[in-house]
This record gives sequence, C-alpha cells and structure tokens, in this order.
Amino acid sequence: MPIKTTTREQYARRLDKVVLFLADHLDDNLDIHRLAEEAHLSPYHFHRVYVAMVGETVAETVKRLRLQRAALKLITTASPVAKLAAESGYASVQAFNRAFRAAYALPPAAYRRRGEALDLAAGIGRGLHPSQRKPEPDMYKVTIKDVPAHRVAAMEYRGDYTQIGPTFERLSIWAAGKGLMEPVTRSYGIYYDDPSSMQVDQLRADACVTVPEGTRIEGEVRLAQTPSGRCAEIVHVGPYSELHRAYDWFYREWLPKSGEAPGEQPCFEEYLNDPRHVPPAKLETAIRIPLR
Repeated sequence: MPIKTTTREQYARRLDKVVLFLADHLDDNLDIHRLAEEAHLSPYHFHRVYVAMVGETVAETVKRLRLQRAALKLITTASPVAKLAAESGYASVQAFNRAFRAAYALPPAAYRRRGEALDLAAGIGRGLHPSQRKPEPDMYKVTIKDVPAHRVAAMEYRGDYTQIGPTFERLSIWAAGKGLMEPVTRSYGIYYDDPSSMQVDQLRADACVTVPEGTRIEGEVRLAQTPSGRCAEIVHVGPYSELHRAYDWFYREWLPKSGEAPGEQPCFEEYLNDPRHVPPAKLETAIRIPLR
C-alpha cells in the first residue's frame, strides 16, 4: 500500500536527521538501533521505511559513502590503502580491493596511479607553467546548445564542493517525502564560485531537483531555477571525485581556443544517472558553462 503524503513527509523529516548523523559518524560502527533512535522510529520498522524512502538499504548507503570518500582520498592524499580499507569498514585490504574495483573499475592502488598520471599530465595542482602542461584537445566533445531554465527546489550548501554529497542526500529525501522522485525528475548542482580562487568555507552551491508548479516549498529548501540560454556542454563519465579534471580541461584547453566567453550565470551540472543504482565508474555528469 502506498505511503500517505502526510506520513511520507513526516518520514522525510525524520530521515533527514539520519543523513546528517551518517555524514558526521561515517567512521562509527553503525547499527539499526542507533539510526532508528535518530529517526525516532521503532527499529522494527526503521529499515523498511528507509528503503522505501531512499531506494537502497542503510548498508548500501554506508558502503557507497565510504567508498566515495576513499576514492577522493586516493587522489587527494597519501593515505595508505590499508588505512583507507579500515576506514571504509573492511576487515582486509583484499576485501576492500574487491569492493572498490567493482565500483570504480580499478583496484585502489591502480586508481591512485591513474589519477596521479592524469593530474601530472594536465599540470593540475603541480604549479606548472601552462607551457609545460600536456594539451588534451580531444579529451571531451563540446556541444553548444540553448538550454531552458527549469523550476527546481534548491538546498544551499557552503564548503568544499567535493563534500556536497550529503546535501543531495537530504534533498532527495525531502523530495521523496513529497512524492517527487519520479523518473522524470532531474537533478542539478549549481556552483557559484571558483574553488581555486576562494577559501573553501566561502564556496557556495545549490543542490537542486526539478519540481512541478504548485509544489509547496518550506524549511531549508527554496524555489529557484537553473541557469538558461546558450551553454557549452561536456559529459563526463566517471566518479564525481574526478570532475575537477573536466573543469580544468574545459577552461584551460577548450575555452581559450573556442572564441567564446563565459556568460554572467554560474556553471552548473546535471546528473544524468543515479549513484544509488549506477557504479561510480559509469556515472554521467553534464557540465555546462553559460556563454555570452
């Protein structure tokens, strides 16, 4: 039997606390009783409610978030693989390797080496002069198109863009509480600042999902619209942790040679598939730069 709308909204508010708790306690030994307590639900019913609202089990959520964090650390830190395996909740490096490879198409050590090679070739974060960087003119196919604005429910985020995931999780649960997570629902991220030129705590972004006219908006969610007009677009295939390379190529390789100039609206992304159902190696992200 479908969950009534009012009940669904109540569940969404309760599960929002669970998402916040998970983000702050990802290293803890998490059990159903503790999470049910956060949601103020009976442990006998919590898991069924969670799966109905989120679309995956708690164990799947925790595994996905831990592997996502490990992938980011592999390409941004020198943390040993064994330490990342333990942080991700695996009893052995071998088990971590198998799980990571299934999600990211490479074992952790190879994923790190690949990331180092790609960043070195591109000169990302190495302080290289542009003349020393290896050009990659065919890395992406660029399409210039007219993009319409979409009405969206937006939840504000401030901080490191690589840590925006929990905000999307919270917004998805809010939308599920209103019965809005349908096949036609589209998901966007709007990024207002340049991470290379601002302090991390000053970066601003919005996590967004499309909503029909007349949707009731409240709390931390506000009504907004996506940027529109003439845009340059590339589609990145792979983990969200690697999107920085796509932006670097877009601005360093394509834009100076294109004869185009960025417009007044911010960059934005559309997420073309769902990380709950697609492994990170197959995620598709449309990155759009509004043009003059």
